[in-house]
Amino acid sequence: MRLAEFITRDMEAILREWETFAATRLPAASSMSPLALRDHAKQILQAIADDLSTFQSRTAQIAKSQGEVPRSVDAPATAAETHAVLRAQSGFDINQLTAEYRALRSSVLRLWSDAFDPQSSSFEDAIRFNEAIDQALAESIAFFTAQVDHARNLVLGMLGHDMRTPLQIIILTARHLEMLNAGKEVATSADYLISSTSRIKALVDDLLDVSGFNLGVGIRIAPAQVDLAALFAEQLRQLRRLYADRLLEFEVHGPVSGHFDGARLQRVLDNLVVNAIKYGAPDAPVRIIVTGEAEEVRLEVVNSGPDIEGSVLAQLFEPLNRGTHASRMSTDGSLGLGLYIAREIARAHGGDIAVRSSNRETVFTVRLPRV
Repeated sequence: MRLAEFITRDMEAILREWETFAATRLPAASSMSPLALRDHAKQILQAIADDLSTFQSRTAQIAKSQGEVPRSVDAPATAAETHAVLRAQSGFDINQLTAEYRALRSSVLRLWSDAFDPQSSSFEDAIRFNEAIDQALAESIAFFTAQVDHARNLVLGMLGHDMRTPLQIIILTARHLEMLNAGKEVATSADYLISSTSRIKALVDDLLDVSGFNLGVGIRIAPAQVDLAALFAEQLRQLRRLYADRLLEFEVHGPVSGHFDGARLQRVLDNLVVNAIKYGAPDAPVRIIVTGEAEEVRLEVVNSGPDIEGSVLAQLFEPLNRGTHASRMSTDGSLGLGLYIAREIARAHGGDIAVRSSNRETVFTVRLPRV
């Protein structure tokens, strides 16, 4: 009997073994019903049986073995993909999901071998069955990973949202202490508290923004008429207080007022300047230049230091990826999201950000169109 026919005929026996094995995947399976344990196993097996019954050319077989199965863009989720989502929601981990498919492969081939004598066609059926299982596993893993990432981003979003209010209260309390005129020691302590809490708040904002990107929300801006010279001067005042040992030079050329999201662009400035302080030469100033032109406002942040290689420059704006800087990023308290956030804010304004590094000088340039 051919394998496809066997799977269809002995479906219940195979499903019982699947259910029995799934029940051992603890603790996730401890509260699951038999129906939930079986989940989409029947549909997965039926899809495999249908695949085995369909003619397959040598070229198609090679393509399938290499994971190159054609898929329509608007095709509905397969049974394996839906199974992965439900397993993720039930608390299975990736190893348990993979083990299910390994057990299914073993069960089907063993039951088939026990029931019938091997025939000349058995070898080809076994190969095609393994390919079909691998394809179902690949679909499951892809959707499982996406489900886990989605859940993680939801948690990050909720965590960041819940942390914002107490952080804001701490900042307001510290500012109140600073205004009490209770002596230099209290004012200095309040100043440190404001600066440190502001940095934590910036990290929380980064987490919220990134989780929003991954959830498909994108970054949102609220443009209004603002004077970037005044906004940037205020942000630099905060940074000079936090990095008192570094020299920050600020230049403004031309009219720099416009219709922008001021708070977001302060984040851009903050992220670029902090990056320049971390990686620039400590004995050289960081220069911030804002230039107003007819069609755009341009922000440049310049620092001295070793040139950055081209391969690293290409990765600087990717989240959690800073190329050869990664070893330093792991110990400086940064999430590696600053440049990524800056780029997305610039793009939300219809602009962009670029970087060049040569002759021991690195320049980040943000272009913001006036319209």
